[in-house]
Amino acid sequence: MDKRRTPVRHDLAAEHLRGQVDVESFVEGKPMMVGVSLLNLSINANPATAMATQLLFGEGFTVYDEISDMGLSWGQSDVDGYVGYVASAGLVCPADGEAVKVTVMSALIYAKPDYKSQPIGSYSLGCRVVVEREENRYAQLGDGMFTAVVNLAPIVGDFVDVAEKFIGTPYLWGGRSAFGLDCSGLVQIALQAVGVDAPRDSDLQQEELGEAVNDTLTRGDLVFWGGHVGIMLDSENVLHANVHHMAVVSEPLADVVVRIGEAVERRRLTTD
Repeated sequence: MDKRRTPVRHDLAAEHLRGQVDVESFVEGKPMMVGVSLLNLSINANPATAMATQLLFGEGFTVYDEISDMGLSWGQSDVDGYVGYVASAGLVCPADGEAVKVTVMSALIYAKPDYKSQPIGSYSLGCRVVVEREENRYAQLGDGMFTAVVNLAPIVGDFVDVAEKFIGTPYLWGGRSAFGLDCSGLVQIALQAVGVDAPRDSDLQQEELGEAVNDTLTRGDLVFWGGHVGIMLDSENVLHANVHHMAVVSEPLADVVVRIGEAVERRRLTTD
C-alpha cells in the first residue's frame, strides 16, 4: 500500500481498511469540501514540513481525524486519493448541486454581477463551483459571489493545449494551480481539465498513465526522468515545470537531455 494514497497512520485508519492493516482504531470518514481557493496539504502535522500537494476550491476531502489544538484535519483527497494534513479552516460542508469546473487560468470572483465591481478573489483552473443562477452573463455561485459565465465554458482543444496555457507560471513544489505548480501538477491538472483522471506524483504517472513507446515522440507523449516529467509539444519540444527555469517553459528536448540526461521512459496516452 502506497501511504500517499492509503488513509492509514500508526494509530488509526479508514474503516474500509479494517482487516488489511493493523492499527488501534478504525474510523468512518466525514465528507467535507475545500472552501478556499487553494488548500495546502502536507504529509505530516509538522508545520515545517514541505507542502506535498494542493487541493482546489470545491474538491472533496474526507476527514478521518481532527487535531483541534493544531487546527488541522487529517484525511484524503476525493480527487486523486492523496492523504495528508490540511488546515481545518479551509474545509466546509459539501455544497448542494452539481459542480462545474473553472476552465480558464484564473476566474475573478465579484460581489456583484458587474465587471466594474471590485473583485473579491479568484479561482484557478480546475476549481469546482455550483451555479445557482445566471444574471447579466454572470454565474451566481452563492454567498453573494459571481464570476463571468465564460469562465465556465467547455475546454477547447486537448490536454496539451491546456498545459500550454501555463507557460510562464511559477514553479512551486507541490503546486497544482495557475498560481504555481510542479512538473507532475502540470500533467495532472491539464489531464483533469479534459476529463482524464491522473495520479498526483510523477512516479505514479509513469506507472499508471498510457503505454511505454520507443518510436518517434509525438504531441502529447509524456517523457519521464527520475522524479521529473514533461509533455511533448511535438517531436522535438517539451513543455514542463522545472527548477532550472523556476517556471513552466517550452524548450527543445535535446537541451533538457544535456542538462539532466536521457529520459528513462516515454509513454503515450489515449485521451479520446
